[in-house]
Amino acid sequence: MNIQYSDKFLDAIKTAKSVVVSTGAGVSAESGVPTFRGEEGLWKKFRAEELATFEAFQANPKLVWEWYQYRRETINKITPNPGHYAIAEMPKLFDTFRLITQNVDGLHRVAGSENVVEIHGNIKRNKCLDCDEFSYDEEFQQFPPTCECGGKLRPDVVWFGEMLPADAIDIAFGVSRSCDLFFTVGTSGVVQPAASLPTMARQQGAFVVEINIEPTELTYIVDESFMGKSSEVLPEIITKIKEIKGLI
Repeated sequence: MNIQYSDKFLDAIKTAKSVVVSTGAGVSAESGVPTFRGEEGLWKKFRAEELATFEAFQANPKLVWEWYQYRRETINKITPNPGHYAIAEMPKLFDTFRLITQNVDGLHRVAGSENVVEIHGNIKRNKCLDCDEFSYDEEFQQFPPTCECGGKLRPDVVWFGEMLPADAIDIAFGVSRSCDLFFTVGTSGVVQPAASLPTMARQQGAFVVEINIEPTELTYIVDESFMGKSSEVLPEIITKIKEIKGLI
């Protein structure tokens, strides 16, 4: 790619101290992560909305767990793309950095990102319904699996009808209000509350940049918009940032 940068964008890069990146499904899609809406086999019989609910888990926890184990096995075969790795470099380039993601696949962590704010949870993590402890076990002797305390384990993802984790949302809102450069990447800009974060940042004076393969609801309110795959656009932007900072 040959990205054309505006002077305002270059100035924002030069002066930015606090940076936030918010990612959506588009970033994972470029690695081949499927939407898991009944694409093959047994799961064609079900819609995600029929399995990803607490009511479904209560009614048939074994079935729900089998679906999530299938999803985990699929994701475990998928690797991060250059966009994930580019984002993982950003903490080294700015004084303060925070990554917020709507994705549950954990690919940002695999790519090396730390302290990721996962507002929809993490499909590779389990949570006990009784003691609220977390674990990362993926092999179980029985379904539904149980915690050491004896309580039932569930996948630690936000199901339809559930509230988002309060601590993650508080962090996401806080860093979005206090940053001076905000990137929204691979998101449609319609899923709330994540869709409100770039607007919130801009209202507080941040320079907001969108990276997406096509125009979205956010395109007309951001300061700069780059149309293209994040796996191609982000590495170029990282190279430009390093040039500006005299690192290459």
